[in-house]
Amino acid sequence: MSIATKRGDGGQTGLAGGVRVSKSSPRVEAYGTIDELNSVLGMARSICEDADLRERTKLIQRQLFKVGSSLATPPESRKGQVPVTEEMVEELTRQVHEIEAMEGILSDWSLPGEHPTAAVYDVARTVCRRAERCIVRLMESGEVIEPNILAFVNRLSDLLWLFARKIEVSAGVSNSLREMNAKAGPKWSRAW
Repeated sequence: MSIATKRGDGGQTGLAGGVRVSKSSPRVEAYGTIDELNSVLGMARSICEDADLRERTKLIQRQLFKVGSSLATPPESRKGQVPVTEEMVEELTRQVHEIEAMEGILSDWSLPGEHPTAAVYDVARTVCRRAERCIVRLMESGEVIEPNILAFVNRLSDLLWLFARKIEVSAGVSNSLREMNAKAGPKWSRAW
């Protein structure tokens, strides 16, 4: 058996449970973007020197397989959707609060690129935000998804922003856009 089945040559793909859809369907776009995010996180993990962040990233990657599998499973499939639990969302929220409380973490707009590994986490964050938009479009099209998926992806984008900032703090690098532009004023939103 070969990976080249030729079944997708006509622009169709199979969802979990055997349902065939167009490769341009919102469901395929959503789980495909989660797959892309997982790959970017793999790149970030492969170059990250912080052992704790590497382990956190690896766990997130495993959870993203659950998210992608759930998104790839339509409600009419004979296979049930993989649950994305409230506990998964709560764990991301806990990590957000933990890193936010660290001394020196930026609470301002950031200019990506001051540190190579942080920059890859910033790319992951933007892919995560795109995945979130894809999921919202999927929901707005009337498709049913696991109720915690959107919260998980939203929280994950915040956490990825913080991973990048944690790396920069550890490296002694500052990337505050406001400081670079010599602008005073109140703090701005951080993770868009």
